[in-house]
Amino acid sequence: MHNFIQVQNAEMVFQTKKGRFHALREIDLSVAKGEFVTLIGHSGCGKSTLLNLIAGLLRPSSGVLLCDNREIAAPGPERAVVFQNHSLLPWLTCFENVFLAVERVFGAKEAKAALKSRTDAALALVGMGHASGKRPHEISGGMKQRVGIARALAMEPKVLLMDEPFGALDALTRAKLQDELLKIVARTHSTAVMVTHDVDEAVLLSDRIVMMTNGPAATIGEILRVELPRPRDRVELAEDPRYVHYRREVLDFLYTRHGHVEREAA
Repeated sequence: MHNFIQVQNAEMVFQTKKGRFHALREIDLSVAKGEFVTLIGHSGCGKSTLLNLIAGLLRPSSGVLLCDNREIAAPGPERAVVFQNHSLLPWLTCFENVFLAVERVFGAKEAKAALKSRTDAALALVGMGHASGKRPHEISGGMKQRVGIARALAMEPKVLLMDEPFGALDALTRAKLQDELLKIVARTHSTAVMVTHDVDEAVLLSDRIVMMTNGPAATIGEILRVELPRPRDRVELAEDPRYVHYRREVLDFLYTRHGHVEREAA
């Protein structure tokens, strides 16, 4: 398979008031076109930092990151990001929030009617067509996240990057959006990299789970390939011995081999 994202010996050191903070070391990771990869680990292990490097929001202290054989030097529309906070503009309607992204990417090439069609199609894809005229304060947290995902998908990105997009939602809403994300990724054949704290979410969604060691100077400890057939059904998988095995493998890594000891403040 074609390696679409490549992270080659990436290091990330932040300069802080307390001195140098070595966040990531020796990160080597390849993600194939159409693959769904999750990054999991304890708080402070650099998951979001790695995602931000792939997004181009941060530049590595050393090493190289490539997307489709081009160096990642800045954010770009081929890499769309969905954050835990939906980050919608509160004074715009759902339609206008998505349209803004569509116009930025396709505005120079397409007529306004085509841009509106793209916006409508993206909102329909996440089941939000009925609420296109509402503003963020008029809809629920789960609905806001759907619009955030619609905005990302409307840009027709080559890579969908998600930083705990369902982390702030209740369990039932989270489960529903996970199921919808599975369908959307299957339909769009998106390449996806997602940060999560949730073991079940990682096993349900992933082709591979990247398990990170504890920070500082965190690195990739293990990569687990999840060989469960798609489409995946969470109810059927609950008793599938392979699902149980993968879940146990991740739990063993996180809580037995890399248990997180909270350091007391100095």
